[in-house]
Amino acid sequence: MARWPNVPHCFGWLRLDARGGWRMRDERAQQLDLPGDPIRHPALLAFIERNYDSDETGRWYFQNGPQRVYVDLEWMPLIARTQPGLNEALQLVLHTGAALPALEAAWMDESGRLYLQAGGQFCGVDDRDLAQLLPCLQAGQRADEAALMAWMEGDDSVSLQFIHDAQAVPLQRIAAAALATRFGFVSLPRAQQE
Repeated sequence: MARWPNVPHCFGWLRLDARGGWRMRDERAQQLDLPGDPIRHPALLAFIERNYDSDETGRWYFQNGPQRVYVDLEWMPLIARTQPGLNEALQLVLHTGAALPALEAAWMDESGRLYLQAGGQFCGVDDRDLAQLLPCLQAGQRADEAALMAWMEGDDSVSLQFIHDAQAVPLQRIAAAALATRFGFVSLPRAQQE
């Protein structure tokens, strides 16, 4: 990188959608605030995911040689998904393909979106996988839809746990508006923030 010290960083051209899909955003998509075209090329996806990281200010990017391509986040910088594991147990993996380490914490927002912390990383759970994970939300000894609804409506007498892979963590409430501050990320990084 010392050979190209003045390569400008790129902003607005790459987006991570709420389901962990990468999208390329040309000038038209940026001007009209469109999501952009899905990236489907396996080698390009692998390159982006292998070089995906964040800087000290919470801006996420992928390193493209000497250039950082900063990522606009539709929701969260990391998205967790389920995949079948050994003995038919569900495993949790990030959109980058990395396995989610041991759970440390779990939250749910007012819309019923689920968030997990594992290995010091925070992620949102892909909405398509939430139904498979509902049995992991337990009040007492079993999952109970009435308890979940009461908890979501603010009933503090109900306590829920998220139980996965023999680990249990208390389910906490979080406001969707507080995500970026709580988890320390920038949704729309721009050059003027440097």
